[in-house]
Amino acid sequence: MNNFAEFLSRFQFGFTASYHIMFPALSIGLSWFLVLIHGMYLKTGKVEYFRIYKFWTSIFALNFSIGVVTGIFMSFQFGLNWSKFSYAAGPVLGSIIGLEVMTAFFLEAGFLGIMLLGWNRVNKKVHFFATLMVAVGTLISATWILGANSWLHTPAGYKFSNGQYFITEWWHAVFNPSFYIRYPHMLLASMFASSFLVAGISAWYLLKNRYLSFAKTTYSISLAIITVLIPVQLWVGDTLYAKMAVYQPAKTEALEGFWEDTPTAPYLLFVNPDFKNQRNDVQVGIPYMGSILITHSLHGTVQGLKRTPPENQPNMALTFYFFRVMFLIAILMFFTALTSIALRFTGNLFVKRWFLKMSIFMTPAGVIATIAG
Repeated sequence: MNNFAEFLSRFQFGFTASYHIMFPALSIGLSWFLVLIHGMYLKTGKVEYFRIYKFWTSIFALNFSIGVVTGIFMSFQFGLNWSKFSYAAGPVLGSIIGLEVMTAFFLEAGFLGIMLLGWNRVNKKVHFFATLMVAVGTLISATWILGANSWLHTPAGYKFSNGQYFITEWWHAVFNPSFYIRYPHMLLASMFASSFLVAGISAWYLLKNRYLSFAKTTYSISLAIITVLIPVQLWVGDTLYAKMAVYQPAKTEALEGFWEDTPTAPYLLFVNPDFKNQRNDVQVGIPYMGSILITHSLHGTVQGLKRTPPENQPNMALTFYFFRVMFLIAILMFFTALTSIALRFTGNLFVKRWFLKMSIFMTPAGVIATIAG
């Protein structure tokens, strides 16, 4: 019964966290997209940018409100399902998340009303400042939340006393070893989530031959953002992987799908792990690619999960396949960016129907990759 209750609690929190993360990720990206559009409106005075801002502000507001509500449920689950964890880690996590509410949430709430309802009521520059402050608030919020989350992965700046963890050095606790790479990785993921959403909706309008000026502008901007950021994200992701290999080796061992240390390793695409016998019943992969991607050498050795005692081993199947979803979506994103460059230079970005349909198909790509990651 205890194991079943634990399973239900894990499933409930995993579902809630996965559902919730979609909305903050989109809020961060969309807020900075709105800052960009508002800035271009102030600079050029073009009515088209005003229309784009009004359209995406409505979507941002709806997304922001859902994100706030879904986050509340997680707080209740911490206290009800994971009371012992909350008692132990509460002095650390509660302090950090409390500061997130006091700084970021109050800043966002203070300027959100001006941003949503301030047109024709305040000066355009004041309205732009309100939009900027909401966007800054999303970054501050992400800073505190990623600091708390990263602390769970690489705890630092704390002491343990009477069954509880307490912060002794704030700087080291919040800006712990994995924060520096998890933070940009998550921010970039937010930019991709929102950019692919904008690109997908714009592509739909282009296919339907409706609101062409609006659609072309947003389509071009969103794909440009994707094109610029995708190589950065690939580098950041590779760096994060190296950081995980140091601090959480069991995770990297599981997500590669090998039980034994494997030189000249293939990149596995499918595995059927047998946890009891510590082996894969079936595995399919691309020769040499595992060593190339992971060790950056043709004959490098990829570490196996047997290095970790069975009682500390994560679920290989879940870890392996969710990582593969994220990685393969990243490859599709890279292909989308390269194709958009070619079509842009040949003047076919807005007319190639197969690419427009592909953009619609990729609309949820950023969100799915974020959840899988």
